[in-house]
Amino acid sequence: MELLSFLFLSLLFFLYLYIQFLARKKPRNNKAFKDYPLIGTLPEFLKNRHRFLEWTTQVLRDSPTNTGVFSRPYKLHGILTANPDNVEHVLKTKFDNYPKGERFIHLLQDFLGNGIFNSDGDLWKVQRKTASYEFSTKSLRNFVVDAVTFELQTRLLPILSKASETNKGLDLQDLLERFAFDNVCKLAFNVDPACLGGDGTAGGEFMRAFEDAADLSSGRFMSILPDVWKIKKLFNFGSERRLRESITTVHQFADSIIRSRLESKDKIGDEDLLSRFIRTENTSPEFLRDVVISFILAGRDTTSSALSWFFWILSSRPDVQRKIRDEIETVRSEKSKGKIK
Repeated sequence: MELLSFLFLSLLFFLYLYIQFLARKKPRNNKAFKDYPLIGTLPEFLKNRHRFLEWTTQVLRDSPTNTGVFSRPYKLHGILTANPDNVEHVLKTKFDNYPKGERFIHLLQDFLGNGIFNSDGDLWKVQRKTASYEFSTKSLRNFVVDAVTFELQTRLLPILSKASETNKGLDLQDLLERFAFDNVCKLAFNVDPACLGGDGTAGGEFMRAFEDAADLSSGRFMSILPDVWKIKKLFNFGSERRLRESITTVHQFADSIIRSRLESKDKIGDEDLLSRFIRTENTSPEFLRDVVISFILAGRDTTSSALSWFFWILSSRPDVQRKIRDEIETVRSEKSKGKIK
């Protein structure tokens, strides 16, 4: 028994020395993800999982190519990049070479289904073609302008004016998320959730459930072991239970609107995306729900994030603020004189 214990400890000690040897032998780039033998970037991932965005942003910023290889056990490998040329190559130049893949689609299936951001091949092309055509139409652009103008004049500007008069602080990112959510729901469903007006509405409940579903779904990618979430889903506990409840709320809200619109199919207009997708060949309620949820996800996050960063950067540039105010005054003056219609 003592001999076996000695051999086992000797084996562990040898393995430790071998890993240290490989670590010294392998050249490291101090400005990329630290890659350890056998376990890849797992130690750094565990250390920074709670601040994944900040961590990866810093690593990519310090990398000479703004790109780094991210590897974990169980063959979980990937490349993270913030290089504009790489992004253009993947998303435009050679887009067909970079499908989302089975793992990505599987992890987001419960929330996004087969929507445009969770599909490949022909299914993606059908949605992309329909959306690109509809977004190029004048009627949809006018619809968006009218919806945004209404949201600005009746909700956002009054909130900002009141805060200015009372010298009250605001969570601008939260405010802009609600602003974007109202607008994108109007675009997708032609339904106003009125989230910017308060939480005490069915739309407010939908927004909160939507946020939780998006956060918890993306959390599956942050799991230490790749299949732990499947066990939690099977036994319906922890984050997977909350995810199921959130997705149920989101689907019920979306399904009720879609069902109502399909039942009055002869009265469908052409303003919102839902109406336009209903007129395509595939009009199953599940497909329509997946399409609309994907567009809400895209519109809410991109718009609110872009606006939040814009105002954050603008707050540090008083010279740019002056130029914007001067331009606004010029446009107002010319408009009042009838030079601009």
